[in-house]
Amino acid sequence: MDTSGVINLSHTISQGIMRLKMRVTGGIARGQQFKMPPSQLVRPTTDKVREAIFSILASLSSDWTRGLDLYAGSGALGIEALSRDAEWIDFVDQEPRCCATIKQNLEKVGFKQKAHVYCCKVAKALTFLKDKYDIVFMDPPYADSSTGSTVTQLANSELLNDNALVVVSHASRSPLQPSYDRLSLVKEKRYGDTGISIYQKETKS
Repeated sequence: MDTSGVINLSHTISQGIMRLKMRVTGGIARGQQFKMPPSQLVRPTTDKVREAIFSILASLSSDWTRGLDLYAGSGALGIEALSRDAEWIDFVDQEPRCCATIKQNLEKVGFKQKAHVYCCKVAKALTFLKDKYDIVFMDPPYADSSTGSTVTQLANSELLNDNALVVVSHASRSPLQPSYDRLSLVKEKRYGDTGISIYQKETKS
């Protein structure tokens, strides 16, 4: 059996993955490229989707003083927020190779002193983090069935300031609920296979 076609296709795909370059799409670090973890560990949010997310966020709030990037992968979303004037971002990912990549990317774009990387499971991080955040990014694996319960855990925590925004990436074929406790859906978009749901914490009456 001639397998040369399969080998060549595999090589072509591998080369395409290796050539995949992600870059900051806005703010003071705009245009700077950053590293990606090994491809089997992450599903990167494309430049186009990240730019669309931050365009939506700009119409909802300009207060991104402190942020939290959960299931951070390469750290792309948190780094994008830092580039767009966030003062501090905490990153959480359970995979050591992702954590190492985030640290390298922060150093490369000059944001090392404005962030901390926690290498642990998200559920654990939500039990010990003490800051209050203005914006939270969640980009869990699409096959993760616990996404809803994680959003609920976040909604019931003391980690969110009033009017905080929570951005959840998920499979577009698997829509999320319109609310989780005091988090209410304020914007929902679809970009191919990717769904973006943005929630806002209700202000206490």
